[in-house]
Amino acid sequence: MGKHISKLCTIAFFAALCGTASAYTLTGTVSDSDRTPIVGAKVSLTNLNQSTTTDDNGKFTIHEDEEDMAIRAAEKPGNFSLNKGILNFAQGGSSPVQVKVFDMMGNQVFNKVLQGSGSIDLSAVIEAQGTYLARVKLGSTQQTFRFSANGSYSSTFGAAKSNKFLKEVAPGGEPLQVTADGYDTLTIALSTLDTTLNMMLTKTIPAEQTYAFGYALGNAPRPSKGCGKNSSLGSGNKVENGAQYNLNVGGKNRTFFITLPKNYDNTKPHKLLIANHCMGSKAEDFVHHNPDYDHPTPYYGQQVLDKNGDYIFVAPQGNDNGTWNGKEDHQFVDEMITAMFDNYCVDTTRVFATGFSFGAMFTNSLAQDMQERLRAVAVYATADYNIWLPSAGTGRYDAKDLPIAWMGVHGKRDGVCNYDRAKTSALPRILKRNGKADASGNFTDASSEKPQEFNGTAGHVCYDFKTVDERFPVKWCSWNGEHQWTAHDGPNTGTGQGWQNTWVPEEVHKFFEQF
Repeated sequence: MGKHISKLCTIAFFAALCGTASAYTLTGTVSDSDRTPIVGAKVSLTNLNQSTTTDDNGKFTIHEDEEDMAIRAAEKPGNFSLNKGILNFAQGGSSPVQVKVFDMMGNQVFNKVLQGSGSIDLSAVIEAQGTYLARVKLGSTQQTFRFSANGSYSSTFGAAKSNKFLKEVAPGGEPLQVTADGYDTLTIALSTLDTTLNMMLTKTIPAEQTYAFGYALGNAPRPSKGCGKNSSLGSGNKVENGAQYNLNVGGKNRTFFITLPKNYDNTKPHKLLIANHCMGSKAEDFVHHNPDYDHPTPYYGQQVLDKNGDYIFVAPQGNDNGTWNGKEDHQFVDEMITAMFDNYCVDTTRVFATGFSFGAMFTNSLAQDMQERLRAVAVYATADYNIWLPSAGTGRYDAKDLPIAWMGVHGKRDGVCNYDRAKTSALPRILKRNGKADASGNFTDASSEKPQEFNGTAGHVCYDFKTVDERFPVKWCSWNGEHQWTAHDGPNTGTGQGWQNTWVPEEVHKFFEQF
């Protein structure tokens, strides 16, 4: 081939005549995952510097005829022309120029990289008569020519043989890019430009903001160690709607109950709800019980609202008389949560706790030192007396100066756990740590804000505090009731049948579901 290469000579820069190229029409539609057309999406052939935007129906067209392509090629810094079989190429610099020649079966018969500007006799670089295709590329500029060994040439060729050649011309395909505000960029490779496409864009998921403490609202789940594994806790002692398990904590045998969703999937991170029993009751009562005003449905009415099987429910057992002790019970719940993480697929950022009366006091006690494990709590008729509350310190079960999402429900005529004491002691203790974060990220004191309260004989008021950090909301619900967690809007109070229409479970479910 050396004698043919000798025909190549360097020449001065000149305005070359451009060979024509095949026309094409690219059409299509751009929509989202709901098949809704996306208006104003930008559709670009990046190598060819051709683009358009979608219309009101999400449709687009990119078309170039041979004359348009020739004009565009002439405006590029690198140009080619073919005249009587002589390929001329020109540029302002010395970038590599790649010349490839293919026969009409798509077989490559010549490949050479040249420099600068110059010319080459295409008919001289082939050894057999026939028709050939030449591809010349300089940077992003590319041209395709058809020529024969006798010197005739053309830039068009039959569609029947063009596809195979185009795959050689653009390894991986011609890049097409689609962009639209609020959507991820879509890039695909086209094997041909004469086609119609239906493309779908995916809405962009903003990067999740991180914090020194806590999580963003709607954060991605954090799978526990138990995801993808089978539980090593064993089958447990079966009971209605669940199973009983034992855990050795500090040398003591502690009991708790687990209820898995019927469609439990050990690869899906589930939310975890802890239900703490009240005085005179026991853990199993909140797993299954004949309906009454304290146990209308399992787990304080939350299981029946879990329509999609998103939750795992647990009920730990305190003392036999339904009360709770101090630090040892905090350790029990802490180690129970660890056991759940190790044996089941749990979202470690969505662990909730709830309880009534003594169970509410215990839940509120946990909220003082387990803010790093509990995302939110809901307490019904809580009080600050008759219960161990952690003191400030640096130990595992000492009170921590951290916020927690908190919801309280309390009857204004409660004669067991005084309403005013809960409002003026338990509530402000939470608010003191839940104020909006300052410039340094420290949470401020929101305890000066007072809740709106219910005044009347029937109904209720739920007040959402305005000065708290949005990631740690506080809600206070008051009603004209006595010592009963199943608050309702009817005129009945105490143990009347109004509990069957309690609004508490749905309000609590909404509170937990915002995270």
